[in-house]
Amino acid sequence: NTSLAMAADDSGFYLGGNVGQSVSHLDESGMTNRVSGPGLAITSVTRDNRDIGYKLYGGYQANKYLSLESGWFDLGRFNFTSTTTPAGSLLGNIKVRGVNLDALIRLPLTDQFSVFGRGGLTYAQTRDSFSTTGALALPANASPKKWAWNPKYGVGLDYNLTRAFGIRAEAERYRINDATGSKGNIDLFSLGMTYRFGTEKPAPAPVAVVEPEPVVPEPVVVTPPPAPVKTVFASDSSANSLFGFNRSTLRNEGKRALDKFVESLKGASFETMVVTGYTDRIGTDEYNQKLSERRANAVRDYLVKFGGIPADKITARGAGESNPVTKREDCAGKSGNPLITCLAPDRRVEVEVTATRTSE
Repeated sequence: NTSLAMAADDSGFYLGGNVGQSVSHLDESGMTNRVSGPGLAITSVTRDNRDIGYKLYGGYQANKYLSLESGWFDLGRFNFTSTTTPAGSLLGNIKVRGVNLDALIRLPLTDQFSVFGRGGLTYAQTRDSFSTTGALALPANASPKKWAWNPKYGVGLDYNLTRAFGIRAEAERYRINDATGSKGNIDLFSLGMTYRFGTEKPAPAPVAVVEPEPVVPEPVVVTPPPAPVKTVFASDSSANSLFGFNRSTLRNEGKRALDKFVESLKGASFETMVVTGYTDRIGTDEYNQKLSERRANAVRDYLVKFGGIPADKITARGAGESNPVTKREDCAGKSGNPLITCLAPDRRVEVEVTATRTSE
């Protein structure tokens, strides 16, 4: 029971790629003075400071809050022309590419959305090319280049389309040596895709395994003193499951199962009804507890709104991964999808009814 953005245990490897708009904030006037020498008056500078940038990266997500990421980036090519007095001009061309190593701090907002901040280092190569016209002489080194370590940082948003594929939007700032003796910034605003390994959707488990007891119970018939009658519904691992995997929104199949359940209770006078949600043991205690509560509340709300159950007679609670149906040795040695499938009986919603039959 994990968010769609993560593998079953909130960790794993991923790959991705982004492409977008890069914007240069380099000091073209300073570059002109350093390349051409003193004694010049710069009358104007025209810039082509935008290009297409891209990056390819891979990472490891240690948990739902922390990732480490490295990759290759190409920020594109930028041009400028500085006009000077004495009459002349300097034409510059700058290209930047390199590798990076970053740490990402995440904040999950929902099962599908998360925001993150990043910070790290780049080892980038800046390659310059200069030419002159008019009174300006060509510099001794007309094609300088430089490799240098510098910091980078940024923010972004992840949206998970499925458990494996996601969309990422980012804004980043790269600190860059301009190869002439000073530093500037280049921003990259990009959009891309990520793919997470080990998140293939497990095959549905056999109904007999997922449903320890029938989904549709026999009519409740109790005599004083009334005894509770418990019905178990599969959460996410059968054709009649209440929810999609790791979701807390009722499926149409789940609604039909609850409708049959309500039909079987006609003619009963309710004393209490308790809805309890459970998860398996994969994932963090905190996440599993919240998922079990959301699912229990979804069932309670449906029974009150569409089943006509009095709201003051029904309560909902989440029990997280407590009271599992499976034993530890049942799934020994399994991981990934086989482990998710093996633990399917633990993912369930139980409805316990105390009622008195007043009519047939």
